[in-house]
Amino acid sequence: MKTIFHFAMLLSLIPLTQSFATDVDPRTNSWFTTYAGQYARIYTNDAMKAAGTLLTTWSNGSQSQSAPAYCGVQEVDVSSNWVYVFSTGLAGYNMGPWQNGAFPNLPVNQKLLYRFPRTNGVPATKTLTGAGQIGIFVDGVEMFNSWDAFYWNGSADTASMGGNSGYWNRDAYVNEGATFDPGNAHQQQGGTYHYHANPIAMRYQLGDHVNFDASSKTYGESTNVVTKHSPILGWVGDGFPIYGPYGYSSPSNSASGLRRMISGYVLRNGQFGTSNLTVNGRSTIPQWAVRVFGVSSNQSGPAVSGSYPLGRYMEDNDYLGDHGYAQSVDFDLDEYNGRWCVTPEFPNGIYAYFVSISSNGTPTYPYNIGRAYYGSATGGSVASIGEAVVTNFVGGPNGGFSLSAPVIQDPTVTLTWSSVDGGTYQVESTTNLSAWTTNATGVTSQGIHTQTNLNNGAAATFYRVARTALATYDSVTGTSGGSGGQTITLTPNFGNRGQNSNSITAVISASATPPVPPHTGAPVQTFTIGAIAVTGASYTYNSGAGSGTVTGTLSIPADAATNGQTVTITFSPPLGQQTGPTYTQATGFTIN
Repeated sequence: MKTIFHFAMLLSLIPLTQSFATDVDPRTNSWFTTYAGQYARIYTNDAMKAAGTLLTTWSNGSQSQSAPAYCGVQEVDVSSNWVYVFSTGLAGYNMGPWQNGAFPNLPVNQKLLYRFPRTNGVPATKTLTGAGQIGIFVDGVEMFNSWDAFYWNGSADTASMGGNSGYWNRDAYVNEGATFDPGNAHQQQGGTYHYHANPIAMRYQLGDHVNFDASSKTYGESTNVVTKHSPILGWVGDGFPIYGPYGYSSPSNSASGLRRMISGYVLRNGQFGTSNLTVNGRSTIPQWAVRVFGVSSNQSGPAVSGSYPLGRYMEDNDYLGDHGYAQSVDFDLDEYNGRWCVTPEFPNGIYAYFVSISSNGTPTYPYNIGRAYYGSATGGSVASIGEAVVTNFVGGPNGGFSLSAPVIQDPTVTLTWSSVDGGTYQVESTTNLSAWTTNATGVTSQGIHTQTNLNNGAAATFYRVARTALATYDSVTGTSGGSGGQTITLTPNFGNRGQNSNSITAVISASATPPVPPHTGAPVQTFTIGAIAVTGASYTYNSGAGSGTVTGTLSIPADAATNGQTVTITFSPPLGQQTGPTYTQATGFTIN
């Protein structure tokens, strides 16, 4: 049997012309992208979880994921000053269920573009974290703070209408923890899946001292000895990293041993010099709250009772540094839940936040970070990238493509390659790089890796694999909401340089703005994919669906630009108007 010494690729999902960042900055290379080519999946109730029955599309009438979406981080771009992350916001592990289906919200593709700074400022005046997004985890899921957006208004708990509205603010983990899934996450009304505390399922995927119980499909802190420093779990909006719970015993010595980082916060139960709120009542807020709110300590809250138990509010916790205890002596983490220290990724030192858990693994206040940012909070979601960037990672349908070494058992050759959910593949072989033989067609993706057996491998020297089709999916760009999210959906939605005279169909969504032309035959003025004009375009109105369909012929030049292309369809102006309706879809078509 001939030795198979080379494997060629017919279709590279990342073209050779694309540029990539080559630095080793952890801000650009700490992303967990193993499952970027996998569809996000959920359980909606306990019976489904027990049976292992998963959904890749779902709807509850309020949040709908009508087309599959890929997991988490789909692209990372960097400039001199910023890191940009495109993410669906959906985890790579199996999400859900939430309260056995009683929780009213389901997650949906957020089409998130998040950026954070590559350099860090440390202002004297700190910025309060608000409700909602304060950072992003390395699996692309959003980071929320410790607040559930309810506060005491003087007579009852009420929802905040934005910003800080009161000085007794409800603790999200304490009040909403029952709605978290096994990964310690849930979603609000907009379908934003997020972590308030200890992202334990993601930590398991990263190998951060967490066990998985396959029978109950739950996660738990390992009871074994800690053997390595926690990895970077995410990046806060001020550009500083957040690590898991385990760090070096001495903040400046990587040889000092490993242990769980101890939060500087304790309940105000009379111990450690704190006020006993059960006895004295909620008549004052702690000094850390005085500092971040800029108000006096005399702020009244409800008496501690069965309805308002101790721990219900963030201000039920006190910082030991305000009671004569010292950081790095009595506890590890400051009032922002971080410290200056060396880490494996930053051997010369960095300010780093750490996830807080108790000795038995239970999340403990302030969970991820304190009530204010340590650094300058310049990060956040943006609508687009307005500067030159270098692409550091591309995932999902446009991700890297690789073949593993073959397994040979004469005369069978087993080929395995990286793949994406929804893909269909073809395998060919040759002995001379001139005449190619088709060995297998219509090979359906088996997930992020696909395998097939060939029985004529003895004569072959070279193999190549092509992706020949890709099922419809919900893109990481476009309109969020999880209902397909596409203004324009193309079939096919990718092609190769040099392909000529291919029929192409574009469906303009019924939810497009402006509404699609309501009559068949509306003249199409231009139909372009990037810089390429689609010829012979004609329009059909789909009255039942309220959508419109444009068909035409696409020829891709051999020197066409590669990667995702913006699709633009413009109709001729109606009588008496100077311009016709225009529809666009960013990254609607990929050229390989």
